[in-house]
Amino acid sequence: MKFNVREEAFRISGVDLTQIDGINESAALGLISEIGIDMSPWQIEKHFASWLTLCPNNKISGGHVLKRRTRKSANRARNILCFCAQSLLRSRSALGAFYRRMCSRLGKPKGLIATAHKVALFIYRMMKYGRDYADIGQEQYDKQFKERTLRSLARKAKDLVFQLVPPPRKRFLRI
Repeated sequence: MKFNVREEAFRISGVDLTQIDGINESAALGLISEIGIDMSPWQIEKHFASWLTLCPNNKISGGHVLKRRTRKSANRARNILCFCAQSLLRSRSALGAFYRRMCSRLGKPKGLIATAHKVALFIYRMMKYGRDYADIGQEQYDKQFKERTLRSLARKAKDLVFQLVPPPRKRFLRI
């Protein structure tokens, strides 16, 4: 007799957490056992991410930021999310592209936490509102990121009274 872990996790929680890239059946069961299926203790997803200690713990005194590190925690759900995020390194998904971009910008440890934070937000939305997760893919994510960057550059250029001009097309002479 076979035991289908995915169906059992879906029966318990009402959502299929394995739709999120990086989360396998055993991780989904571990998350359900650590978090539970009732999301009412957290009013918003930011509170949930903070409970998982995936948010910066900004220590501010006199208007100066003293520390920005995430809090240390023995939370097993946080560890599971970090393992799931780490598995996205070579993934051809939008989350994999996000993880690689964060790691190149922030470094591996902070990129890992940023990706685990994003996965935690997806889990909260799925469990609280019953939404399904649909991956847009790496190509679409890269396209959206490029468009966002171009809009930001155009806005900055406009603020500085500049105008962005596309580069001239290269013409090749045939010999």
